Amino acid sequence: MLVEKFVIQNKTGLHARPASLFVKKASSFKCSIKIKKDETEVDAKSMLSVLTLGAGQGTTITITTDGEDEKEAMQELLNLLQEIKE
Repeated sequence: MLVEKFVIQNKTGLHARPASLFVKKASSFKCSIKIKKDETEVDAKSMLSVLTLGAGQGTTITITTDGEDEKEAMQELLNLLQEIKE
């Protein structure tokens, strides 16, 4: 199991298009992927769940990957979050 914290940098946060990109990428992996904001943890492969977090700019989220491709999943998801500029 891998756990990483990330501060959302883009202006819109993890909403609409950025959330869609994140969920699509997360869904391409076999491992379990969770996102946690404050005390709420959701399935990163569920668009509705990710949107309910309300993770805006400046929000710290915790990403947990657990399973056979957890390292690759974590690296690619962190890279994606860093690349999202809108």
